Amino acid sequence: MNRTKGSRLLQQIVFVGPSAFFFILIMLVPFILGIYYSFTNWNGVGASHIDFIGFDNYKQIFMNDSKFKAAFWFTTKFTVLGVVLTNLLGFLLGYLLTKPLKTRNALRTIFFMPNVIGGLLLGFIWQFIFIKGFASIGDATQFKFFTLPWLGTENTAFWAIVIVFVWQTAGYLMVIYISSFNNVPKDILEAAEIDGASRGQVLKNIIIPLVMPAITVCLFLAISWSFKMFDLNLSLTKGGPFGSTESVAMNIYNEAFANNRLGLGTAKAVIFFIVVAVITSLQVKFTKSKEVEA
Repeated sequence: MNRTKGSRLLQQIVFVGPSAFFFILIMLVPFILGIYYSFTNWNGVGASHIDFIGFDNYKQIFMNDSKFKAAFWFTTKFTVLGVVLTNLLGFLLGYLLTKPLKTRNALRTIFFMPNVIGGLLLGFIWQFIFIKGFASIGDATQFKFFTLPWLGTENTAFWAIVIVFVWQTAGYLMVIYISSFNNVPKDILEAAEIDGASRGQVLKNIIIPLVMPAITVCLFLAISWSFKMFDLNLSLTKGGPFGSTESVAMNIYNEAFANNRLGLGTAKAVIFFIVVAVITSLQVKFTKSKEVEA
């Protein structure tokens, strides 16, 4: 018996040990250190400047940091719109591209391609489109949509980031939805068709409940992507104009690395982590409760 236990322990150490070691080294240790630094006034330069100050960083964030509150409000609005629009578009594309279309494979590739392009590069490409491309089209057609100062005002810059985010991420969610649609049992759909159910009834009462696991995953991904959005924000607007489009991730970055207040920046990151963890946990719990089995 002892020999069997020893053999199992050895197998766990050999096969699981390296993964556990690197997980602790790369993920767990920095996370614990980050929580510790959030209670200090460390400037990120030298260990000799680390002073433990308790909850002072958190008090400053909640009482005196209007920029962080503005960034959180911007990120919240962006997340709500980004999650809804990305999932609606991804779901619609996935639903349409499971139909017997001759060009569906080409269309799947086209809609997925934006996700392959890196966020910074994509942001700079769209910055050129908004500033130069739309202006040229606007001069030629006089359509008001193309003559708007897309990156010049608070409202238009906000919608510019939303447009690029949805354009980039909807194709990825589309692939997940396509996979889920293809796994819906065909006999159930055929039975519903024989019973005279309309397409809307089939979609609402059969397809959506059966693809709810995919909806759970896609909502989770979209929420995490939206809250953590940084590269598009940096390349498109850099938080402007006048800080009106600064996301929480950019605010944390600027606080920690531009202002050299790593302790305060880490405290913001801890708050951000808790908020995102709570929201995603509630979302997963709610959507998983709606899942059904065929």
